[in-house]
Amino acid sequence: MASAPTTLAPPTSLALHQFRYELRAFLRNRQSRFFTIALPVLFLIIFASVFGSHTVAVPGGRINTSIYYVPGIITLGIIAAAFVNLVISVTAQRETGVLKRRRATPISATALIVGRALTAVVVALGMTALLLLIGWVFYGASVPARTAPALAVSVVVGALSFCCLGYALASVIRSEDAAQPITQAAVLPLYFISGIFVPISQLPAWLVDVANVFPVRHLDAALLAAYNPHTSGAGFAVGDLLIVAAWGAFGLVVALRRFSWLPLGH
Repeated sequence: MASAPTTLAPPTSLALHQFRYELRAFLRNRQSRFFTIALPVLFLIIFASVFGSHTVAVPGGRINTSIYYVPGIITLGIIAAAFVNLVISVTAQRETGVLKRRRATPISATALIVGRALTAVVVALGMTALLLLIGWVFYGASVPARTAPALAVSVVVGALSFCCLGYALASVIRSEDAAQPITQAAVLPLYFISGIFVPISQLPAWLVDVANVFPVRHLDAALLAAYNPHTSGAGFAVGDLLIVAAWGAFGLVVALRRFSWLPLGH
């Protein structure tokens, strides 16, 4: 007798349902689409066009600056998709009572976080593909085939980790109006000292030491290692990815312990 078909466990079904909901909500939100997809494209065009005639020192040699900025802007895009937008939207949903109403449904905090994390991964991979295409077509920047898997793994690890960090930060913000300035204040200085806007070889050593404490620098380094034509082997920056993942694990612990369905500002 044929066995009955297996079905997804309820938590998995709820997480996938939340993923579909979050992805549709993102695609329908013009502001989110602009800041997550259009803004990184604009940054890449601006930086590659202005500084594209120069070269920059990277591990193993020198590369054209327009090539250097592709993985850097991918890093920015991942953080925008998995961290900045998440903190703002989650805080708004909690403080306006949306999460409170969802509490009456079967969905759990874990399913919410997993669903949003899957959305962040899909959006980050799509944004990465778009930036890679623009870099290849307009600036001759192509990722070596042997390091392409390392690039994809770095994007996924970065998106998941920053998603967890986003939930952790949202758990301590008590006002919808404060979410955007606090989030921007957290990431903008790190963009400048982590090699996103200014090549790391041009920064003072003490600033690089500060940047090395935080995951933005290590995600950028992992993506650059996969994109750098001087990289030998498969291009996996294992040390950098472990640091990014450790930050993500820390964020997940904080997010699960401090997750609140109820507004914090009332």
